Amino acid sequence: MFLAGERDASYHEGWLSMVRQAADEGRRFSRVRVVSLPPTDYTRFGMWLSGYTCQAGDDIRYLAREQAAGLPDYDYWLFDSHRLLKMNFNDDDQFIRGEFIEDPAEIVQHNYWRDVAQHRAVERDEFVAKHEQRDDRH
Repeated sequence: MFLAGERDASYHEGWLSMVRQAADEGRRFSRVRVVSLPPTDYTRFGMWLSGYTCQAGDDIRYLAREQAAGLPDYDYWLFDSHRLLKMNFNDDDQFIRGEFIEDPAEIVQHNYWRDVAQHRAVERDEFVAKHEQRDDRH
């Protein structure tokens, strides 16, 4: 649908509503997406959709893979900087399960990596303006 030029994010409204409510309550959502360049179609889809998520209150930043040296090569979530959920995927990038990590030293290390990634990354709008590919399908 996205590649055919259809741009309807209404299916994402549940997530957007949750982010809006959390932001209104003073809770913070932020993430860094490490991506390969040039952007794949999947990355371009994420860049488009992240525009809605940012408007809802999510701070999304992008980091080119070559600038991610020293950072882990897997996804993880930090909740309030003290709960760590490591995301596990198979070789086809399909989500398998999340694994809560309770080791304080490992949680501190992931907080450090988060801070490094945020420092190196650029805000969503800047990244999109620089890397969005235009073609005749849109």
